[in-house]
Amino acid sequence: MTDRGTRVLRLDALARVEGEAALYLRLKEERVTEARLRIYEPPRFFEAFLIGRAHTEPPDITARICGICPVAYQMSACLAIENACGVTVDGPLAELRRLLYCGEWIESHSLHIHLLHAPDFLGRADVVELARDQRTAVERGLRIKQTGNAILEQLGGRPIHPVNIRVGGFYRTPDPAELRPLAERLRQARDDAWETVRWVSAFDFPDAASDHDLFALREPGRYAIDSGTPTVVAPHGRTPAPREFPVRDLEQHVREEQVPHSTALTAVLDGRRCLTGPLARYAVSGRWLHPVAAEAARAAGLGDPAAGDICHNPFRSIVVRAVEVVHAVEEALRIIQDYERPARPALDVVPRRAAGAGATEAPRGLLYHRYALAEDGTLTAARIIPPTAQNQTAIEEDVRRAVQARLRLRGPAPGDEELTHLCERAIRNHDPCISCAAHFLDLTVDRA
Repeated sequence: MTDRGTRVLRLDALARVEGEAALYLRLKEERVTEARLRIYEPPRFFEAFLIGRAHTEPPDITARICGICPVAYQMSACLAIENACGVTVDGPLAELRRLLYCGEWIESHSLHIHLLHAPDFLGRADVVELARDQRTAVERGLRIKQTGNAILEQLGGRPIHPVNIRVGGFYRTPDPAELRPLAERLRQARDDAWETVRWVSAFDFPDAASDHDLFALREPGRYAIDSGTPTVVAPHGRTPAPREFPVRDLEQHVREEQVPHSTALTAVLDGRRCLTGPLARYAVSGRWLHPVAAEAARAAGLGDPAAGDICHNPFRSIVVRAVEVVHAVEEALRIIQDYERPARPALDVVPRRAAGAGATEAPRGLLYHRYALAEDGTLTAARIIPPTAQNQTAIEEDVRRAVQARLRLRGPAPGDEELTHLCERAIRNHDPCISCAAHFLDLTVDRA
């Protein structure tokens, strides 16, 4: 406690998120007047050192932005380069890419659900403490994650920073017989994923509702993962109708700016806060979930995705992620069942002077890449907009609302420890990848 009643609480680091950041809260007369997510991780300048590299290099270089979702960076990079060069990868090659991406969704979501987020709902400090009385659930999560890793290793050459992906396709494609062991593991993972949905849907969720614009890719007929059209759903559902724009026009709508309190850029969508990630995907594409995943959503209390039901409670994002694991498992099984080896492992991608853009759905949300090429394929410009940068203002607002709701409750005023835990929970709802955004929790509470 300092003079004038100002109290400052400092924590050196936030556990169970990827990267480093701090949170500043200002409270005046039990009202939250300011919430700032301060990302202090040094900028990593990936866009700058891509300049001058060959058009074949971005998939391998940008994969190093994140060890949890490298496939997302590789796929968005490939799409952007191929778009610039006038090449469309389709057929079995595109399906193999989707299978690879399903592997990343499975492993990343399972990591977040079981190791990072579930302890918040069950009153445990971390997954080690959780495993003491929820060993079965933790082991189940690890099995699911290992299945996702197995897909990445089979198709990508290794589970972290895969090396078999290239512009135009793959360096090598598997024989159908090589994918059969994956199908066996996925059938086990299907049962585990269903049990995970039942497990997380029984958690105790605080009452909360966000009113951010929801932003995700849309691909009529299937749940968008590795392709689609950027789509915005208004915060109160599909009235008015969702608005769409081409991927190439994304930077006309998503504006990034530097704010004094963060090394990461902060983005707004047409001047408004936006949220990308599982809640947005469910709102935009829920009707196209695999029927088994749609059944899981209904059983979990998320309503009927086919009827356009939307989840606005950020604390229930863990449930949507569990449903997406079911979907990714079913998609992976479908692709393996229908797979025929392509005639060639990759299409020719001949460079030309042009610019191209690509976007995919990383586990944390929409990830956009744009590249400009010289005639020989040398990169002359690069732009990457990661999901966490887009979500920063939404995260800050969710934290502010969560703390404000707690302050309004009757009873003793919350102490520093309770406020810290609440803020961390509100931030972890969005599974932020701070290292991606900087290219958490030191908490300061200022009570006036």
